[in-house]
Amino acid sequence: MASEFRRQLPALANKTYFNYGGQGPLPSSSLEAMVAAWQRIQELGPFTDEVWPFVETTVSRLRQRLAHWLGVPPARLAFTENVTSGCVLPLWGLPWAAGDELLIGDCEHPGVVAACRELAHREGLVVSTWPLGDLRGDPAATDAAVLQRLEAALTPRTRLVVLSHLLWNTGQIMPIAAAARRLQAHPRQPWLLVDAAQALGSLPAQAAAQAADIYACTGHKWCCGPEGLGVVALSERLLAEARPTLIGWRSLSHEGAAESGFHRDGRRFEVATSCIPLFAGLEQSLRLLEAEGTAEERHRRIQARAGKLWRQLQALPAVRTLLDVPPPAGLVSFVVDGMAPGALVSQLGQQGLWLRSLDDPPCLRACTHITTTDGELERLVEALAALTAPAEAP
Repeated sequence: MASEFRRQLPALANKTYFNYGGQGPLPSSSLEAMVAAWQRIQELGPFTDEVWPFVETTVSRLRQRLAHWLGVPPARLAFTENVTSGCVLPLWGLPWAAGDELLIGDCEHPGVVAACRELAHREGLVVSTWPLGDLRGDPAATDAAVLQRLEAALTPRTRLVVLSHLLWNTGQIMPIAAAARRLQAHPRQPWLLVDAAQALGSLPAQAAAQAADIYACTGHKWCCGPEGLGVVALSERLLAEARPTLIGWRSLSHEGAAESGFHRDGRRFEVATSCIPLFAGLEQSLRLLEAEGTAEERHRRIQARAGKLWRQLQALPAVRTLLDVPPPAGLVSFVVDGMAPGALVSQLGQQGLWLRSLDDPPCLRACTHITTTDGELERLVEALAALTAPAEAP
């Protein structure tokens, strides 16, 4: 049975969609909330005394709701444009010393890796990696291996560890809270930066967000909000130690005087003018998801759909799933023998079936959400079976 949430998604009316990890479709009522906010701003005047209470209320409502989703005080949140800016803005504000080591998992997104490498170039830091992409087993074994490898990779110079909550390629969940506890026992207590691009909206996020120093999220993937708006949860110690980086009037405690100093809370990493209707749209998407159950309940539904797809793929001789066990979340990555992932994505797209290809490792990725139906899973598997069937002898 399809989720009631699905009825709000016109993008699903004419396609079979498995790209929630790239961008989720926008609900109709979220678009309506955005349009209504634009109209209200114009009615009040886009820059008048009357408009500011509306702006402040809209922003505050979303900040409060996301604080609940992430389990942290609203003061520890900063609104950003996307996950990358949520990672980079506080990261570049930390106090670095030449020779400090950045330890990065080998499954991190290239955007975050590139930002860390440029930071290392400018500050004279050392970049090291630790292997995670080969972990294909069950959650308990994966957690144990992650922590063992972290222990082996840490050095006296380690100052930052970068680890996604849900790996965007293999689909494994990382033990963020346990990793944070291990880092607290390290003599230098390295900061923990968590890319949560694939987590918010697909997994319960509170324990990880509370444990990380930087927990960067976006609203446009699994939350099915509008693109262009994200949030980052910051630890108390990061707020005490990090300086603002990209600075604007929203970074200041009082806009009228630059000498008044920066906000003491997460707002010091906010910059300048944002599109306020996006805030209204994302809040409505979060409301709709909340109506579908708790974060734990939604995760179980997502995982069940991913597990069903994983099991159906096992029956196709030419298909090999990346994971040896059913996925712990909604990312199902697989390889089709003898077929380039990019070309196969195009062939499936011609049939109205949309998933994506990844470069590292080379594979296809299908994302299941609470909206995904049994019929959609069957259509994908049937299409793959037809494309991989051996040609009949003449």
